[in-house]
Amino acid sequence: MTALSVLDLATVAKGATAADALADTTRLAGIVESLGYHRLWVAEHHGMPAVASSAPAVLVGHLADATTTLRVGAGGVMLPNHAPLVVAEQFATLEALHRGRIDLGLGRAPGTDPATARALRRSADLGAEHFPEDVVELIRYLVDDGPATTPAPMPGRGYLPQVWLLGSSTFSAQLAGMLGLPFSFAFHFAPALVDEAVALYRANFRPTGLSDGPRVMVAASVLCADTEEEADYLAGPSRLTVLQLRRGRPAPVVSPEEAAAYPYTAEERALVEAVTADHAVGDPDTVHTALAALVERTGADELMLSTRAHDLATRARSLTLVAERWGLPRTGD
Repeated sequence: MTALSVLDLATVAKGATAADALADTTRLAGIVESLGYHRLWVAEHHGMPAVASSAPAVLVGHLADATTTLRVGAGGVMLPNHAPLVVAEQFATLEALHRGRIDLGLGRAPGTDPATARALRRSADLGAEHFPEDVVELIRYLVDDGPATTPAPMPGRGYLPQVWLLGSSTFSAQLAGMLGLPFSFAFHFAPALVDEAVALYRANFRPTGLSDGPRVMVAASVLCADTEEEADYLAGPSRLTVLQLRRGRPAPVVSPEEAAAYPYTAEERALVEAVTADHAVGDPDTVHTALAALVERTGADELMLSTRAHDLATRARSLTLVAERWGLPRTGD
């Protein structure tokens, strides 16, 4: 059975606080663990009113403390924003504290606007041309049988989390293959490129001891409810968020009622429909069919499900329905 996992963005609802969002993500971690999901990831985003996961290493540690068997990690850390040594120290510490349960997904996008990226990097250089070298440097700090490094992080060697490369293009797909790392493709961002990216990853895979073999994860946007009509209604906030981001007006996630009342222009509606056409929205059978087709299309070993909704109850219900229809074994079953 293809594994299912969860990407949560610590969604900040309109009228709520970042503390509320982080508490919801913590509660969701316990829920998805009990439902039989394989891992829960949080993503690095900065300066976005709807997302509270700006410090993934801190949040991952908290989520690991709140769970017992679930793998938890960053999907991902935007490596160009950080010195590789800092990321190595952070995630080696997490691995030392929660042995065998920590994931480190690495991305090369800034995850924010240019001004915030400059503030993070303390540099006018916003390029990611050093990303491959940074990935190799980070891993060298942590592998057991790698060369001795100076500086030497502590914790460091021997405390390597499971490292993934993330991407929505073919660049990271080829790099992941050449480095022998697992690869996670952002289908929810770039559905048209998934076939080419996955094929290039597998064609370029070279064993390096960092993975047993090529491993493909595909991330998809999902909203499942008891009926088609309810799912469409509950997906309204996510669609409006897409429009706000595309228009450069990010905001906290509104309620379904407010989303339904938004006066879309014909141009705005066409934009949202195009961007969300590959989201899996519907009742359990509809969503299951869409996800099964994605697995068949890509040969994915794992699906990472992202459900952006106004409230925790909607996210939890969506993931519960998907897990039950997929046949995930609940904890203790």
